[in-house]
Amino acid sequence: MGFGMPVQKAKDAKGAMRRLIGYLKERRTQLLIVLAAAVLSTVFGIVSPKIMGKVTTRLFEGAMLGRLGAAIDFHFIASILLLLVGLYALSALFTFVQQYLVAGIAQKVVFAMRRDVQEKLARLPLNYFDSRTHGEILSRATNDVDNIGNTLQQVLSQFISSLVLLVGVLVMMLTISPLLTLITLVTLPLSVLVTKKIASRSQRYFAEQQKTIGELNGHVEEMYSGHTIVKAFGYEKRSVERFDAINGKLYDAGWRAQFVSGIIMPLMMFIGNIGYVLVAVVGGIMVTRQAVAIGDVQAFIQYSQQFTMPITQVANIANLIQSALASAERVFELLDEKEERPEPAAAPSLPKPQGRVVFRNVSFGYKEDAPLIEGMNLEIAPGQTVAIVGPTGAGKTTLVNLLMRFYELDGGSIAIDGVDIRELKRSQLRGLFGMVLQDTWLFNGTIRDNIAFGRTGSTESEVVSAAKAAYADHFIRTLPDGYDTVLNEEATNLSQGQKQLLTIARAILADPAILILDEATSSVDTRTEVHIQQAMTELRKGRTSFVIAHRLSTIRDADLILVMNHGRVIERGTHEELLARGGFYTELYESQFTGGRRNKAV
Repeated sequence: MGFGMPVQKAKDAKGAMRRLIGYLKERRTQLLIVLAAAVLSTVFGIVSPKIMGKVTTRLFEGAMLGRLGAAIDFHFIASILLLLVGLYALSALFTFVQQYLVAGIAQKVVFAMRRDVQEKLARLPLNYFDSRTHGEILSRATNDVDNIGNTLQQVLSQFISSLVLLVGVLVMMLTISPLLTLITLVTLPLSVLVTKKIASRSQRYFAEQQKTIGELNGHVEEMYSGHTIVKAFGYEKRSVERFDAINGKLYDAGWRAQFVSGIIMPLMMFIGNIGYVLVAVVGGIMVTRQAVAIGDVQAFIQYSQQFTMPITQVANIANLIQSALASAERVFELLDEKEERPEPAAAPSLPKPQGRVVFRNVSFGYKEDAPLIEGMNLEIAPGQTVAIVGPTGAGKTTLVNLLMRFYELDGGSIAIDGVDIRELKRSQLRGLFGMVLQDTWLFNGTIRDNIAFGRTGSTESEVVSAAKAAYADHFIRTLPDGYDTVLNEEATNLSQGQKQLLTIARAILADPAILILDEATSSVDTRTEVHIQQAMTELRKGRTSFVIAHRLSTIRDADLILVMNHGRVIERGTHEELLARGGFYTELYESQFTGGRRNKAV
């Protein structure tokens, strides 16, 4: 990251730095070794030019005295050269030790942070994920942690080395000539002034560049993800024109940003060369007056060229640190999020769950000032099939989320077989349920693995039996690799209906005490739906089942139908009882099957 690159800054840099140092404290011994190695490596490198200067001085003196018949002292020069080889070897060795330890420290910090983030994500409530995009959460867990690791690896080694080098070079220059040191330092404010001026201007262009890159990425992603619609509506030409416009703006901003920031280094070299010329001229005059040895002038020129390097590195490191602290702050914000209610220390067990579910004065709202469910009372007997119907936003799915404790109740209680669900461990509670949702979820793996996800340790025959019960076995065997067919990340190599069949097979294999079916047959054809309904009827025998229904034809045989609206159960009864009542359910039914009334989204 160069001088002109814009850097995201932390809101509380001190707080983020303090917590980041907390991760480093566990490795303080290694850090002390890194510090010692950096100091030794830099010191051995710093003294070398001064020693090299002695060789130059001895050669010069030998050459001058050679005219008077004296010989050059090659033995002295050889011993100095051997000493230099040793010093450079030691410097390289300590640099290797430093880099080796720094790499380990950085990766261990990243390992610890990733572990903490993963454990935290497992403890966060569902509403955290509902209120944030997946990309935002993934960015904190991956990009931000990686940025911290990369920065630590660069900063821990470079920052220490740069500071030691800066101080060491300054000391060595002062020991040679305070006057030449003053000349070198005079050019420093000029370098800082030029850098600051150009960096402030280039930052505007870099910010525009980053903004335009985001705009271009958004356009490309949108056009390619919806390429079928783009082609169907003949939008290709306008899409290309839009792309060209954004791309042109990006070219302009990128060119300006790179050009302006690229000026910095030539200007710094120009200013540095001015200092070099001044040092060479003044140093030459001092040599002629025998105020300083020629070898010391040579060493000083090397030091003056090294002097600007650590300053440049420290400036770059400052940018890197700002970026890392911003990433650390984002990670710590995630780690500080409010977690799920702690699990009970001693949870009761349900060795043979019956599936009796009781709601007592249940109240809940996604926001404190906007209650959705108030004072709900329900009692569902073991083995009953309960259908939940109602308009969009009525609270159907919320009811199921509360039952599985994805959200905590604001008031009242829910009990299963007489045990409050808050007294059970979440893993034990959710192990009682089998779910088939309208939105299918399959992972990257074989079809066999995806079905077997329903129960750990299931056999091949059990997987096949579940697939047959879900009417998925036939289409699986028509695939080239059958049950060994590997699904890609989004399972796009299967149709939506086939994916739904696999999730139903997974629920059948799980053999749960309570079933939750959220419009489980919405993505299959009518003929397959009949088969699945038969399989579901068989599966529901002896189990309590909650069926969230949109098509009322699928829940006619339900033992109990709950009609919800605005978070309340406004009607309950069987299909025939509700139709005979002529209420809200009758209106929904007629809107679907008679066409006589306006169809309301159910």
